[in-house]
Amino acid sequence: MAGPAAPAVRSPLLGYALFAAAIAVVWGIEAYAIPWTDPYFTGIVIRIGMSLLAVMGLALVLGFTGQFSLGHAGFMAVGAYGTAMVVIHTGIHPMVGVFLGGLAAAFAGLLVGLPTLRLTGDYLAVVTLGFNGIILVFIQNTPFLGGAAGLTGLPVVTNFGWTFTWVLLGALFIRNLLNSSHGRVFAAVRDNEIALRSLGVDTTRAKVIAFVVGAFWAGVAGGLLSLYRASIFPSQFQFERSIDILAMVVLGGTGSLSGPLIAAAALTALPELLRPIADYRMIIYSLLLIVTMIVRPQGLLGGKELIDLFRRRPAAPKASGGKAA
Repeated sequence: MAGPAAPAVRSPLLGYALFAAAIAVVWGIEAYAIPWTDPYFTGIVIRIGMSLLAVMGLALVLGFTGQFSLGHAGFMAVGAYGTAMVVIHTGIHPMVGVFLGGLAAAFAGLLVGLPTLRLTGDYLAVVTLGFNGIILVFIQNTPFLGGAAGLTGLPVVTNFGWTFTWVLLGALFIRNLLNSSHGRVFAAVRDNEIALRSLGVDTTRAKVIAFVVGAFWAGVAGGLLSLYRASIFPSQFQFERSIDILAMVVLGGTGSLSGPLIAAAALTALPELLRPIADYRMIIYSLLLIVTMIVRPQGLLGGKELIDLFRRRPAAPKASGGKAA
């Protein structure tokens, strides 16, 4: 008698075809829907997209590798000013400038990560917080970068199409990374780094890889921000911005990618939706965060992904009704 049929293997080509279709939908929306949409709501959606990019980078570092970083706004600043300098002084395509700004942030992540990622917990948080402060002080005291007055006269290029093209690229890249051997090492570092070291695995190397990749996507978010309203200012990358990104990751659920993305969309849109009650909106916003973390301390999705909620659980095998001989 033939055995049970082997489960069908999903072709990688199908995944890339779906990705190409998603890109086509994004640009279809940009071409045919955005021109008819209120610019105010379009702006909210674009800001949500930039938050998604920053959050997916920190979700990789904190949620999947267990490294507590408070310097993500600093990487956004490096990406923003790196993009601005490249676009202003070279004349290359602005989206190439965004990519190069991301690489500059990744290089900054490498410089910070190599000497500090042997640290853990509170120590790493303090170091990354210090990095954020150093970046801001450097920008504010560098006339070449506009100083405290910021940079103006940048081209306005960031739109819905470019923003969500980068979001889809980031989600595809990080999902593939997590499904690779590197992703399994990241999870092992988070769960028991000491045991992993005892097996001869270079945990510092794994943490640096995650840190550099997370910094790259934060830099891309900063680069898009620099080309959004023709100007950037150091005040846009204060410590509070790092706290906002951290709150999105924790609220969405560490150990999940889709959870922090949902939280990022909600927490970016909520202050704008509450603008009609401006005197109370930050109180309501804060109370919602507190209540959510009390009721659901593991975050919205915990360690699961959104797709897991729609998968049917296999039915439990029924007990045999026959009697033992």
